[in-house]
Amino acid sequence: MALDFLAGCAGGVAGVLVGHPFDTVKVRLQVQSVEKPQYRGTLHCFQAIIKQESVLGLYRGLGSPLLGLTFINALVFGMQGNTLRALGRDSPLNQFLAGAAAGAIQCVICCPMELAKTRLQLQEAGPARTYRGPLDCLAQIYRQEGLRGVNRGMASTLLRETPSFGVYFLTYDVLTRALGCEPGDRLLVPKLLLAGGTSGIASWLSTYPVDVIKSRLQADGLQGAPRYRGIVDCAQQSYRDEGWRVFTRGLASTLLRAFPVNAATFATVTVVLSYARGEEARLEGDAGSATLAQPSSL
Repeated sequence: MALDFLAGCAGGVAGVLVGHPFDTVKVRLQVQSVEKPQYRGTLHCFQAIIKQESVLGLYRGLGSPLLGLTFINALVFGMQGNTLRALGRDSPLNQFLAGAAAGAIQCVICCPMELAKTRLQLQEAGPARTYRGPLDCLAQIYRQEGLRGVNRGMASTLLRETPSFGVYFLTYDVLTRALGCEPGDRLLVPKLLLAGGTSGIASWLSTYPVDVIKSRLQADGLQGAPRYRGIVDCAQQSYRDEGWRVFTRGLASTLLRAFPVNAATFATVTVVLSYARGEEARLEGDAGSATLAQPSSL
C-alpha cells in the first residue's frame, strides 16, 4: 500500500502541474454568462487570462488540487488495486467495477477540493479577492453554509466520478495489453503515455455533461443570487436557456488537458511502481521475476 501511495502522489503531482491551466480555462468557459460571454472560445480564454492576469492566472486555485492529490491518489490507486484483488479475477467487468469503486470513494475529498478550486478560479484578482487560498475558502464556506455548503455538488461529483473512473481504468488496462507494454521495450514510455492519455479522453467523454452541471452548481451564488435548486433543475435551466451545446462547453480545453495530464499521471505511476518493485525484487535476490507494474493490477 505504501508503494501505491507514493506512486499515486508522484503521478498526481505530474498530472496537476501539466493540466491545471487547461482546467482553469474549462471552468471559466463552463460558467460564463450566455448573455455577456467574456470568452469566444478556448484559445481566446487562454489569451485573455494571460493578458489580464499573466501566466500565473492560469494556475489560480492550484493549491487546492495539490493539497488534495496525496489523499485522492492514495485512495484511487489503493482502492482500485484492493477491489480488483477482492473480486478475484482480472476481467474487463472487474476492471470497470474496481475503477468505479475507486472513483466513488475519492469523492469525499474530491468534491470539497473542486469546490475550493472552482471558487478560486472564478474570483477577481487583486486585493479585493474573497479567498486567500483553498483552506481559507473552505473555512469561509463552512462558516456561512455549514458542512452542506462544503459538500455542495457531491451528488453530481459521484455521478461523474463513479462511471468515469471505471472507464478510465478499463481503457488503460485494455490499451496497455493491446500495445504490449512489457519491461525492456524501448518504446515502453511512449506506449504508456499513449495509453494513459487515451484513457483520460475516454473517461472525460463518458460523463462530461455531468461535469458541466457540477461546475455550475459549485459556482452558483458566487456572483449573484443562487439560481439552481439541484442537479435536475440546473440541467433543465441550462438546456432551456442555452440549448444542448451548453453540455459541451469547455470540452475542447478539457480534452486538450486530458491527454497530457493522464499520460503524465499513468506513465509516472507505472514507472515508479515498476522501478520500486524491481528494486525490491533485486534486493531479495529475485530480480528476474520483476514485471511491469500497471496501476490496473496493483
